Amino acid sequence: MRSADGPPAAGRGGEQPIGERGADRDQHQPLVGVLALQGDFEAHARLLATLGARAREVRVPEQLEGLDALVIPGGESTTMTLGVEREGLAEPLRELARAGTPILGTCAGMIMLDRLHLGVLDAVARRNAFGRQLRSFETDLEVEGVAGGPLRAVFIRAPWIEEHGPQVRVLARVDGHPVAVRQGAVLAVAFHPELAGDARLHRLLLDARSRPSERRA
Repeated sequence: MRSADGPPAAGRGGEQPIGERGADRDQHQPLVGVLALQGDFEAHARLLATLGARAREVRVPEQLEGLDALVIPGGESTTMTLGVEREGLAEPLRELARAGTPILGTCAGMIMLDRLHLGVLDAVARRNAFGRQLRSFETDLEVEGVAGGPLRAVFIRAPWIEEHGPQVRVLARVDGHPVAVRQGAVLAVAFHPELAGDARLHRLLLDARSRPSERRA
């Protein structure tokens, strides 16, 4: 199985928005940011494209402007934290969440959202909770709110939620541990939906844009 670390950290530079290349793009399509400091952000962009959304790589605060939703992909949470600090992204990301913009965090993205990092999710994620790389696994997982049967969930050096506040709803568990949670418009999962090619969680992200009751924390 592939490493959780994904591609090397992306450097600064001009914006090269995935899915926005070409003059024939429909500007009425949802515009979804994919944090592109580290991790397999291109796989998320491909899934978003299958849903008719435009995806923009986000490396600096200016690239958060005008987004309808945001994905924080898997990768290595320490590397991602350093990148967020280096680029001055922490407070703009918090502001995006406070504004009710739907956010999906996967694997390390779940960790980035927790109380000890961005503080967007009222929960604490335990890193490498299922063990190191050799303990990576796949399973069919029923996730509350996801229609169409179980998701094929790919866990790579995955976290789980160790504790959470009353506003956090647990959507799925493995061995009794929460691995998918939701708080308002913030959805966090411990696995990699992009590796299984299943876009249903990304569909939930897009659907949350039009559900005001879910956007309130």
